[in-house]
Amino acid sequence: MKGMTTTAAAIAENRITQVIRRHGSQPDALIEVLHQVQEISGFLPREVLRQVACLMQIPLSRVYGVASFYHLFRLEAPTAHRCAVCLGTACFVKGGAQLAAHLEQRLGVRLDDPAGNGVWAVEHVSCLGACGQAPVLVVDGVLATRLAVDDPLALEAQLDGAGLPATAARG
Repeated sequence: MKGMTTTAAAIAENRITQVIRRHGSQPDALIEVLHQVQEISGFLPREVLRQVACLMQIPLSRVYGVASFYHLFRLEAPTAHRCAVCLGTACFVKGGAQLAAHLEQRLGVRLDDPAGNGVWAVEHVSCLGACGQAPVLVVDGVLATRLAVDDPLALEAQLDGAGLPATAARG
């Protein structure tokens, strides 16, 4: 696999083969297989999708279709830091879209671009389960709530406190 030593790639390939064997190569297990494979690889590179398709005897187009359809699957290596901004109904009504736009500007990224700026990426999610604390954001796995989108100074302080850089490092 790209970016891995030969030994590490062989170990990952063996682990992926074991995952598929545990599921008996059943096509209806594809989503679970992809989930477990992503846990091993960190994302789903093209060569891993080919391996899954071959071992499960499923057309590569179907494997790719499933992997690209579901939001939780990543086809590119994740950035070092990630933000997930909620754009579900409660968060949207309380300024989620403005928060997303502010994050794009602050970090110099486009929403839902998995490559981000190489260090930071911002993705939207439909719900984080904290509707009563809207709008919300997850920064590197930590939830930030009740973000003050109508008060620029307070919002900046909240984002600083959540660990976001004022201007994200590039490259």
